[in-house]
Amino acid sequence: MLSFLGLGSTDELFRVVPEAIRLAGGLALDDGISEADLRSRLDELSAKNRFGASFVCFAGGGAYDHEIPAVTRALAGRSEFVTAYTPYQPEVAQGVLQAIFEYQTMVARLAGLAVANASLYDGSAALVEATNLAVATSGCERVLCSQGVHPHWRAVLSTFARGSGHDVETVPLIAGKTDWSAVHDAPVGAVIVSYPNYLGALEELSGAKAVASATGAPLIVCQDPICAGLLRTPGELGADVVVGEGQALGTSLGFGGPYLGLFSCRLELVRRLPGRLVGETVDVDGRKAYVTTLRAREQDIRREKASSNVCTNQTLMAVTTAIQLGWLGTSGLRELALRCFRATRYCREAALRLGGVSLATSAPALREFALRTPLDAETVIARMAEEGYLAGVAVRDGFEKTEVEGALLVALTERRTRGEIDGFVSALGKVLGA
Repeated sequence: MLSFLGLGSTDELFRVVPEAIRLAGGLALDDGISEADLRSRLDELSAKNRFGASFVCFAGGGAYDHEIPAVTRALAGRSEFVTAYTPYQPEVAQGVLQAIFEYQTMVARLAGLAVANASLYDGSAALVEATNLAVATSGCERVLCSQGVHPHWRAVLSTFARGSGHDVETVPLIAGKTDWSAVHDAPVGAVIVSYPNYLGALEELSGAKAVASATGAPLIVCQDPICAGLLRTPGELGADVVVGEGQALGTSLGFGGPYLGLFSCRLELVRRLPGRLVGETVDVDGRKAYVTTLRAREQDIRREKASSNVCTNQTLMAVTTAIQLGWLGTSGLRELALRCFRATRYCREAALRLGGVSLATSAPALREFALRTPLDAETVIARMAEEGYLAGVAVRDGFEKTEVEGALLVALTERRTRGEIDGFVSALGKVLGA
């Protein structure tokens, strides 16, 4: 092989790989062993790792361990969906286009708005696109973003703002809720709030809506789609744009991706909608047909006219979400949210009976809450891992020098049983006692 490539050594072959990331010395494997022996040796090495199945998951912070029913896995895994490319040619992609159309319909219903697009990369990308839309609509670069928005999303927004010129201001939290009274009167191009927020606290949207109405800025709400089973829709409460992370609706944790960005808006804003929009029509013979009604992307129109140059759709994850929501139905989504809420309440009350444990915020919570513990969150997480639990997420980045810094963010889903919760609280008491 080296001779054919005109190379003198294996080192020359891999010279393009930076030396700093090469595996020094290679794996400790015998030369010339069979494939079966090699697999056996690698299995021995991998058995030393502890991975997801080894832990009971109480971690959340934007990615959640929800049940994925067999029907969702089976249908979403069909070759018609898995191998389909993004549907540019409607005449050969009717099934995929219809699935996206159904997805859009259900996402719009969750948001309580008129229209939803065919998906985006993930929740943070959807927030960036929503901000672009809002600023283009209002004509003002000043963006007010609640500190309760996921810190990773805020970081992505700030990164994009360096190039777009948006002036992003963080509105602080007090007692776990956004302090909109801290906003001074000035032109505002967008107002962003989470519902519930990153700490799990359920904030009323009236404060954010009042600021948006007073300044004429569009209101962007970052929605938890699971909590939508119990809460009024953001659209009912005055949101102009609703974004969210769709991972919880049928997509596995997958070591962080690929995930799914949800995006909905009022009908008046549809011409600024990022990505693509699938619509229903009829063909020349009068039969129902599906087409990409709007494609305001740089691949489809002149780049300078595109509403976004940094978006795509996540068709397979969107189809998976459509299947999951169709399987759950309205009553199923409500029951799912209720089970999460009941598990959260049971776990929170049990944890608060431990010495030295208190709530970081007293606001109502649906499926996630922040605890203060005598030990710092990182230590608790490390020691709980030794007990077989992913205890949660440390509240650090984006909350420096605040009252919630160092808290432990704990998440509950319908997968957590009473026995697992009791075991978690018992292990937490042991760790804190130690």
